[in-house]
Amino acid sequence: MQCIVALMRVIVINNYGQFNHLIRRSIRDKVDCDLASNQTPPEDIDADGLILGGGPSLDRVGNCRDYLLKLDIPILGICLGMQIMGTTFGGQVTAGSIGGYAQVDVELIDEDDILKGFPAKFKTWASHADQVSLLPSQFQRLATSRICDIEAMKHRNRPLYGVQWHPEVVHTEHGEELLDNFINICKK
Repeated sequence: MQCIVALMRVIVINNYGQFNHLIRRSIRDKVDCDLASNQTPPEDIDADGLILGGGPSLDRVGNCRDYLLKLDIPILGICLGMQIMGTTFGGQVTAGSIGGYAQVDVELIDEDDILKGFPAKFKTWASHADQVSLLPSQFQRLATSRICDIEAMKHRNRPLYGVQWHPEVVHTEHGEELLDNFINICKK
């Protein structure tokens, strides 16, 4: 008798950012993972979890807002993905105090399940050309920094998470753990 094991599937939504392929590469050995266009209709998303990747602009987010409103699966927003999440639920995005990529020292406010096992302070690699500046009312802030008040957030009732930094790059401390935590959330 043959045993068939169903792999968990996570889709990374390509928002035209330079690291979207790296997000997929970071998790492909742990789960079945594909990179999909942000033009993919929500009804064509067949996954246990979704990652909204980074990108250059809130003007080119395709169907990402529909994914957040219509899909009942865990979703992680990275950089622009977090900003899409913020504006979809009534928050605001404004220009950050520094542009381009830089090391950012992040302070943990609430460990929660996405930041489980993280230390009180850790170094990340992030862009703050734009950032969530007003937290949506249904969300709670999980992390902060001296240059950005809202470095990470989560929805209070749904498995929706956002981080301003890039967990998929080697310069980010605990990036692999964050992605592993997301995978574990998708397994529940």
